[in-house]
Amino acid sequence: MALSRADLFTLEQYHTERPAFRDKVLKHKTNRQVNLGPHATLYFEDQLTIQYQIQEMLRVERIFEAEGIDEELEAYNPLIPDGDNWKATFMIEYDDVAERRAALEKLVGVEDKVWMQVEGHNKVYAIADEDLERSNETKTSAVHFMRFQLDKAMVDSAKSGAAISAGTSHPELSIDTGPLPAAVNASLVADLAS
Repeated sequence: MALSRADLFTLEQYHTERPAFRDKVLKHKTNRQVNLGPHATLYFEDQLTIQYQIQEMLRVERIFEAEGIDEELEAYNPLIPDGDNWKATFMIEYDDVAERRAALEKLVGVEDKVWMQVEGHNKVYAIADEDLERSNETKTSAVHFMRFQLDKAMVDSAKSGAAISAGTSHPELSIDTGPLPAAVNASLVADLAS
């Protein structure tokens, strides 16, 4: 499911295609996010969302050389699901800087308490920040990259129509979404291989 240079628009093509492509991605993303309370959200990544991120990075940085494009692909491809997992960006969002700082201090370790669950199976806790550590003893980061690794039985159940739910079990952020909306559920099932 990894992207290659052949999957990307050139800078010139992207300039022309960007408005329509951006609209397509934004519509797609509406079914790829799960709110975990008023200030925390899981944004699930897939090939399309990652292509958009790469295209935007290439555009902003004006990268057109093969080596630079390959570096972006290498950095972003690990965020695409592998067929037996979900990958997400977990964001803690507060408009007020002081309020955000206080929340990040209270939420130390939250990245290890975020879970997904396929109905009839145990919760799967996130494997967070595999690329680098983003937290310390005094505060967590506002952004974490997560992988939810599923076993074959979970994949089979999800593909057979089992409900999917999400949540956190952190003392300062204890949430259970219950079954996700059908469109979100279907979008996540699409990430799984047969």
